[in-house]
Amino acid sequence: MSLPLAGYDGQPGVRCRGPDLRRAGRVSSGVCGCEGEGVLCGHAGGMDRAQAFVVVPAELGLFLRPGRRGGPVPGALDGTSSLGHVVESLGVPLTEVGRLLVNGELGGPGYRPCHGDVVTVEAVRRPQHLACARFVLDVHLGTLARRLRLAGVDAAYANDADDDALIEQANAGQRVLLTKDRGLLRRRKLQMGAYVRGARPDEQFRDVLDRFRPPLAPWTRCPACNGLLSPVARAAVDPLLRPGTRRTYHAFSRCGSCGQVYWHGAHSKRLEEIIDYAVRVVSTPPST
Repeated sequence: MSLPLAGYDGQPGVRCRGPDLRRAGRVSSGVCGCEGEGVLCGHAGGMDRAQAFVVVPAELGLFLRPGRRGGPVPGALDGTSSLGHVVESLGVPLTEVGRLLVNGELGGPGYRPCHGDVVTVEAVRRPQHLACARFVLDVHLGTLARRLRLAGVDAAYANDADDDALIEQANAGQRVLLTKDRGLLRRRKLQMGAYVRGARPDEQFRDVLDRFRPPLAPWTRCPACNGLLSPVARAAVDPLLRPGTRRTYHAFSRCGSCGQVYWHGAHSKRLEEIIDYAVRVVSTPPST
């Protein structure tokens, strides 16, 4: 099972703690089906009552049902489900998970937990560096897409793309799928994804910038289509301009994809404020 953007270099096995737990009186004998201490375990006896206990940090609590927040959450085991499946079955997408610890030892999402295992889930660490900061956004994040483009971030977006098309586009372009759809993030086909926190565009913008710290190149992307902008002489776009614009402005850019023409007009102050805000966010040292 793959773990998109979760910080794992592999899926290390975890030694069964069944014997240790029995000596400590935490589980009864016969719960774990391993033949001895030190073997890699993926099975548990007594499947009708087998469970692990999952500790989810407060910052990931929003993915849990309200009654499950604030303490260890029991996760049912069936002897075949992986640790990653158990965590996701509680509502936590693996895209939001950093390290997984099983009884204090580093575990991988492919490990099959034993009855009585205590699993500690850590949130993905910020900033989360990408080899190439490219994104695709779902249909509900149009304003966020335009703000990212304004700051020069490669942000693909279409307001009519369905879930399958978004996943295909993300995988084909090695893009991170940004969404507030938790179910979409749990789709196995998706290679890279991230949950966008915040209900308002300002909050969402800050969340993405804070998490990924993408390199910024303001005024280089078309807010409408994500194409690259290039300076253009006024004479080349003069037929497209209104008389008042011709008289007042002299520096223009044009999108190489859709042909839209841009200049620093009366609305530029608000746009500059958005860009200045983006620069401050990505320049702020991450909290430890």
